[in-house]
Amino acid sequence: MVEDTESIAAAAAVSTDFNAIAQQFVQFYYKTFDENRAGLASLYKETSMLTFEAQGTQGSAAIVEKLQNLPFQQIQHRTDTVDAQPSADDGILVLVTGALLLAGEEKPMSFTQAFQLKNDGGNWFVLNDVFRLVYPAA
Repeated sequence: MVEDTESIAAAAAVSTDFNAIAQQFVQFYYKTFDENRAGLASLYKETSMLTFEAQGTQGSAAIVEKLQNLPFQQIQHRTDTVDAQPSADDGILVLVTGALLLAGEEKPMSFTQAFQLKNDGGNWFVLNDVFRLVYPAA
């Protein structure tokens, strides 16, 4: 019985860790995106991939260049949901839904974004990043 209790406690600790890491990551990511997109460079590596509205990019420098060259300068993200799961090889899958408001626009647009986070010696980085605007159903 003690082993079962220890297993449950260990599983709960892991659950808390990956959810806490996901929440912290999401808060940092969108705050940095909204205020200083160049600051996102440290979150990506040369093996990282971004798919932004079906356009793929690989590597930290190329990803940050893509994000900095989006056709808007000012943006505000609001996150509505953050779901996370542990994944293979000490990773975390994160799915975000929310809304973004571009400067000069009155109506926010819904979005979803998925991140595959990987642990590299205690430092987390984005291995995969997929972003899509979500349009109302016709």
